[in-house]
Amino acid sequence: MTLLRPRGRWLALLTLVLLGVSTNADAKTAEELTVAIDTIWVLITASLVFFMNLGFGLVESGFCRAKNTVNILSKNFVVFAISCLAFYLFGWGLMFGNGSGWLGTEGLLMLGGTDNSPATGDAYSGAYTAIAWTGIPLLAKFFFQLVFAGTAATIVSGAVAERIKYVSFIIFSFLLVAFVYPVTGHWIWGGGWLAGAGFWDFAGSTVVHSVGGWAALTGTLILGPRLGKYSPNGTVNPILPHSMTSGFIGCLVLWLGWFGFNPGSTMTADPAAISHVFMTTNSAAFMGLLSATTLNWLWDGKPDLGMSVNGCLAGLVAITAPCAFVTVNASLIIGLLAGLIVVGAVKLLDALKIDDPVGAIPVHLFNGTFGTLCVGLFAVDKITGAATGNGLFNGGGMTLLIAQLEGIAAVGVYTLVLSAIFWFAIKAVVGLRVSKEEEEEGLDFGEHGQSAYSGFNTLQV
Repeated sequence: MTLLRPRGRWLALLTLVLLGVSTNADAKTAEELTVAIDTIWVLITASLVFFMNLGFGLVESGFCRAKNTVNILSKNFVVFAISCLAFYLFGWGLMFGNGSGWLGTEGLLMLGGTDNSPATGDAYSGAYTAIAWTGIPLLAKFFFQLVFAGTAATIVSGAVAERIKYVSFIIFSFLLVAFVYPVTGHWIWGGGWLAGAGFWDFAGSTVVHSVGGWAALTGTLILGPRLGKYSPNGTVNPILPHSMTSGFIGCLVLWLGWFGFNPGSTMTADPAAISHVFMTTNSAAFMGLLSATTLNWLWDGKPDLGMSVNGCLAGLVAITAPCAFVTVNASLIIGLLAGLIVVGAVKLLDALKIDDPVGAIPVHLFNGTFGTLCVGLFAVDKITGAATGNGLFNGGGMTLLIAQLEGIAAVGVYTLVLSAIFWFAIKAVVGLRVSKEEEEEGLDFGEHGQSAYSGFNTLQV
């Protein structure tokens, strides 16, 4: 039995008492106390990730027009519910169930699987061997992974905002979480072939953010831009956000939630690892904010708050894969570059006439890809315990970087192809885009028969 250090044992006992957990210190083993603390840690951080749904809703609705606010808030509300159902029925088993290197085949209905916790000292014989390394209860593992799955679907919402049919978005979200996200997730986190090939993604720059970004890009291309966004002569017509206050608050909510997203991915209350991930996460966030603000200021002549928000989020997305594998100094560089990338990507999409109302593709796809590459560039072997090997800039050669490139390409191709199939199938059956009249009037009235700002008709622009 592995014993906690004396200070750790007393801290564990004190924490349990403060949180109201009934325990008899003489009867509990140190290992059982460790599992209890780990479980509390995972559920608290999972709750922070769940809270990010508020942040996504505020950023997306604030960055779009007032006449679509109800629609956007409703999409961000229902997408988590539909993700829960999809992940429960199919996603969890496909992602973490025992099976082949390509997908899980056991435990497809979540409660149909079993989980003999390694904490009991018994040999593991459950349906989810890939996630048996953490001894917390099965339901805690499921809930933590569930909130990540919901995040991937939410990313799509912002890129297709202000012109997609409500029912079409719901259908696509279910299919994404049921059959796209978990398959690529199995390759990486479920003991699949990419994990075997040496690919690393600590908290989801690729597993979550790039998958959401690829799906968003596909949907945006198929939907086309919003009416009036681009003139026939190629001029970009800015469609102004209706509430930067909402966007600002939403960004801070997401920044807070990321302290659950990244540190919680330890899935164990390891003080050194948690502290390290907190620092790298925060460092990349503030550097992304500063670099995006500065570059956009130089580019356009004035600092744009919306770009500052996306710079912060870009830094957070980029550090999500390497947060436990790189030094704090490296995280500063990663965040700085992420902020520059997001500004350039926003300009690039406009040049290509790809209309992304909130910058979801520059934030999540461009920087999810960049952050994944950063593992191959900046990784320090076993800096928090994981044997990643060293990245290119730390004398490790090209091995890790090549593995990261292979993973990026494989996930990108699979997600693009399957997402396109789903988008086109939905378009053929129920349609994707609202009518011209409904788009001009606003989706709040056309899709919901409501207004977010009743009585303030001047806002309906």
